[in-house]
Amino acid sequence: MKILFITDLYPVAETEKTTPRTLYDFVEGFKELGHSVDVIKPNFILNSFIRKKPFYKTGQYNNIYNVNYWTPFWFNVKHKLNRMLDYDIVVAHMPSGILFADKLNLPFVVGIHNSDLTILTSPLYRLHFKKRLEKALKNAKAIACRSEIIKKKLLSLYPKFKEKTFTAPSGIDENIITENISPFHNPVKVLTCANFKKRKNIDKVILALKNLEGFELTVIGDGEGRKTLEKLDKNVKFTGALPRNKVLEEMRNSDIFILPSINETFGMVYLEAMASGCLTIGTKGDGLDGIIKNQENGFLTVPDPVEIRKLFEFIKNLDEDRLKVLRCNSFSTIKQYTKTACCKQYLQQIFKIL
Repeated sequence: MKILFITDLYPVAETEKTTPRTLYDFVEGFKELGHSVDVIKPNFILNSFIRKKPFYKTGQYNNIYNVNYWTPFWFNVKHKLNRMLDYDIVVAHMPSGILFADKLNLPFVVGIHNSDLTILTSPLYRLHFKKRLEKALKNAKAIACRSEIIKKKLLSLYPKFKEKTFTAPSGIDENIITENISPFHNPVKVLTCANFKKRKNIDKVILALKNLEGFELTVIGDGEGRKTLEKLDKNVKFTGALPRNKVLEEMRNSDIFILPSINETFGMVYLEAMASGCLTIGTKGDGLDGIIKNQENGFLTVPDPVEIRKLFEFIKNLDEDRLKVLRCNSFSTIKQYTKTACCKQYLQQIFKIL
């Protein structure tokens, strides 16, 4: 099958550190399963500078065609493409990619992220962009929501799209799964990891564990608010940003991973924590809610220090057998979310519409 993948959320160079690699993983997974995949990256030029992202000239970079434009969404760059658009299916993620795909007169699948929900719900986009995105959703052969929560939110807005909507979660490298169910350390080692953005709620975790006997907290990450976070509790260990292999090493040496962030499209870090043997805590109604099932294979909480503290006290009182069951269930779950499994699931949905 010949697939054209269109998205601005894609690294042009292997060395990029600021662009998530989740959609890259889908493309590579499709290739490994025997399909031909080309990528078009529509790039809003000002966005590159505002968000301090790498800038590339319009042109071909291996299998990626980078196309620059000046006006957000007000563009038709089809004439810039030095190629025949001869594909079986187009897979488009992110608003610019989706609106681009809607112009190509080819069957296409829409990938829905939190940014798309923002356009569909924010008054800021109501007059123009919302209508264009709604049109693209209507024209799409199928709609791939990046999580079960995003699917629920989308269908609450557009129940008429139910029959063509499915979830398309990301997967992890199978070789990082480490089935460690050894007893918790004493004190219990708690880990959180994120860029220090307000919505990640790292401060809530620090305040929840402050002076709570029997726990020690390590924070991986960096950002403008680091000094403020460090002042909240002098006993917290801050590592700064770490390379991925070191993050995994910290996870394997920890007992509990928590990140009560909001407005997450998915959250690969939760899957990596589960794969590393951590009892993992996510946010109710966000991110991995649906994959993490409360008190079954992990826990879900709200970003409130009091509630998070209560949850840690509850976990502390669980017996060893109960903790072992939770972690075994976590490993059973994570084995369903490998890169290969998730790519196959995505392709199966595409085959249905073809």
